[in-house]
Amino acid sequence: MEVYLVRHTETVCEKGVCYGQSDVALLEPYWEQFDVIKSQIPHEATVYSSPLIRCVELARYVSETSIITDSRLMEMDFGDWEMTNWDLIPSDDFTPWMNDFVNVRVPNGEAFTDVFDRVVDFLENELERNTSKPIVIVAHAGVIRSILCKISELPLKDAFQNKVDFGSVLKIEL
Repeated sequence: MEVYLVRHTETVCEKGVCYGQSDVALLEPYWEQFDVIKSQIPHEATVYSSPLIRCVELARYVSETSIITDSRLMEMDFGDWEMTNWDLIPSDDFTPWMNDFVNVRVPNGEAFTDVFDRVVDFLENELERNTSKPIVIVAHAGVIRSILCKISELPLKDAFQNKVDFGSVLKIEL
């Protein structure tokens, strides 16, 4: 099955701000980028999207039909750190997480294993129902990295080896 992993384009957040599940808008203008993305994916595809507006807006643009939103495709929940500059996060919280972001949960948020588990659940339960058409998944860097770790059996601690730029389209086979 052909699967296209699409990361949303840049957001209005300043560089250095942590914004996992915060519902932030896309940086305008983005229509030219949307056109480039749309040209890289099949016209007749089933389109899944994170329910966050930065993904939904792009998914609606590239889809020929309706989109399917799924909360399992949301970015990592950064809990108490949401909308905080990374440099302002207390080191007592930040250091343990940086030393083991895979297993250490952000205060009132998730660890990377939580993201990975829900993304794998999505892959195993949702995608197996849909084998007739190509799949497009419009999501976030953490979600896409989780999928790439799963299909390549890459350890989660090495997830950042997978470069996932804003507006990137990656084609994989499942």
